[in-house]
Amino acid sequence: MSNNLSAPIKGVLNKLSLRDLDIKGKKLFIRADFNVPLDDDLNVTDDSRIRSTLPTINYAVDEGARIILASHLGRPKGKVEKRYSLASVAKRLQRLVKKKVTFLPDCVGPEVEDAVAGMSDGDIILLENLRFHPEEEKNDEEFSKKLSKLADYFINDAFGAAHRTHTSTVGIAKFLPSAAGFLLQKEIEYLKGVVDNPVRPFVAILGGAKVSGKLGVLENLENKVDKVIVGGGMAYTFMKAKGYETGDSIVENDMLDFARNVEKKLKSKGIKFYLPVDCVIAQSIETGAETKIVPVQEIPAGWRALDIGPASVKLFTVALSNAKTILWNGPMGVFEIDAFSRGTFAVAHAVADAYALTIVGGGDTDLAVVRSGVSESMSFISTGGGAALQLLEGKDLPGLAALTDK
Repeated sequence: MSNNLSAPIKGVLNKLSLRDLDIKGKKLFIRADFNVPLDDDLNVTDDSRIRSTLPTINYAVDEGARIILASHLGRPKGKVEKRYSLASVAKRLQRLVKKKVTFLPDCVGPEVEDAVAGMSDGDIILLENLRFHPEEEKNDEEFSKKLSKLADYFINDAFGAAHRTHTSTVGIAKFLPSAAGFLLQKEIEYLKGVVDNPVRPFVAILGGAKVSGKLGVLENLENKVDKVIVGGGMAYTFMKAKGYETGDSIVENDMLDFARNVEKKLKSKGIKFYLPVDCVIAQSIETGAETKIVPVQEIPAGWRALDIGPASVKLFTVALSNAKTILWNGPMGVFEIDAFSRGTFAVAHAVADAYALTIVGGGDTDLAVVRSGVSESMSFISTGGGAALQLLEGKDLPGLAALTDK
């Protein structure tokens, strides 16, 4: 329902973008984020990150560029490991772009240089996992030079890695004219543009396990939002700060003063602040565990809150009903287990049903939205967890800052 009401705010990116370049016959080193899940047989189980880069790839093909794609996959720690090979990504990408994708067994070296030298306009090469080289995560200058030798332009389209100061996100930009791909540009326009200039009322929903992980987001949004809804494990640090018994629920005792102060500050500015009023509790986080629904003031010793309850769902749904912009980061509970998924899925449906610009930003929230079956109704789902959080905290992204200014 919500995805046609508004568009991202243009012009927030002061860096060159792909459209600013004359790329016909030019070699483009495109840093993508193909860090996708694989099953035991090394088949891609979710290709959404590959699909998100298709606008950049297809544009480059149509303009007659020569495309050299690079990415990381997993954490191989600088060693070659078959289970982290991008060979499976190459197969899926070839089906998606409907043309040949040449997969190379390394990302640097004579074989790679020869293959690149033999490219024709519109050709696509995918290099092997950048993290098979320890120099990648060290932002090594010599490794940067080797990668830059392959291309005429560097295009960063890996928003999910833009918060990393690595060779392929920052180092290579020192040696090539550098621009943002369409996905990176879109992510910035939505997350930064909408947060800085929201259509009001603007509601932020924050969940996940810990307050400390969202500390910067809370501080950055305190002058921009009209309502804040807090769920997930982080809510129980706020509960304990109010003096409630929280049983065995997740609580960050060193964040109690911060929780008290942030709630007080938000309310003093006229910002509506919502916490769960009931919760689903259990004695263990496992399928089949006995569950109860109790008011948040009545969590007994030995039990832990693992989802928001039905009354909280109703409260949050009403709070979202007049929103014009909704930003959601973090699930309401342990949604991976069916007994503790209802709150997160209900909030997903409430967000999807709102007449608002809806942005799902990072963490496990994107997976929760997909599992709830409403992903098509969201205006925008970010591909980056850590990068999205860093941007929402108001911090610069190294992978964006490294690009060439307009």
